[in-house]
Amino acid sequence: MTPDSSTGRTNRLTVVWRVAWTAVTICIVQGAVCGLAVLPVMLLWSRLIGWQGPDPATRLLVYSLMVAPSYVLFAVFLMGLSPLATKLTGWRTPPRADMRIADLGWPLLDWVRYMVAIHIVRFFAGTLFRGSPLWTAYLRLNGARLGRRVYVNSLAVSDHSQLTFGDDVVIGSDVHVSGHTVEGGLVKTAPVRLGDRVTIGLGTVVNIDVEAGPNCQIGALSLVPKHSRLDGGAVYVGIPVARLT
Repeated sequence: MTPDSSTGRTNRLTVVWRVAWTAVTICIVQGAVCGLAVLPVMLLWSRLIGWQGPDPATRLLVYSLMVAPSYVLFAVFLMGLSPLATKLTGWRTPPRADMRIADLGWPLLDWVRYMVAIHIVRFFAGTLFRGSPLWTAYLRLNGARLGRRVYVNSLAVSDHSQLTFGDDVVIGSDVHVSGHTVEGGLVKTAPVRLGDRVTIGLGTVVNIDVEAGPNCQIGALSLVPKHSRLDGGAVYVGIPVARLT
């Protein structure tokens, strides 16, 4: 066996080990998070099932009425426990990184685990709470630096640890704001910074390393290219965006 083939085999085994460990830790951590989130619901239902109501019809009615609140309770606990887990494990989007996908290095795999955690909360709780103060609180707990009265009515906001929003920022429905992009086999990360009172219209895409000054308005269905610097007090629209005023 040549030295090159031996090195290649070692590298492949390392990659397999990293991917396997990543999958196992995702299952363990997310299983624990979901299990703990559902625990209050199970305790509630254990009390309900043991309740001796006046008649079977009344018990059935109570059980039916408690289905929706039980799901809400699970979703609320999930939004609190998932950020705690990602903080304890250190799973975050690394700042200003160029991560080669083929290498499957630990920073990339930590980012993958962070994104999985975000997706799980988005799937189970996002449709219920997006646009609400609870959704803003979840984003803040999960690493986003948000000011006061921030309104995020979108589930396409990711890489929370790379987001910095000022006060009174409004993110419209289906806006895509991300702290990462994939180019030429690399996952590239960079922050997104929005000043006070920035508004982004529905369906707009905001790429990495974008900064918008205070009172900047970005119209609906627009594209803000990466590395853009948008002036405060101005209005931008288009693909790519251009200044109107």
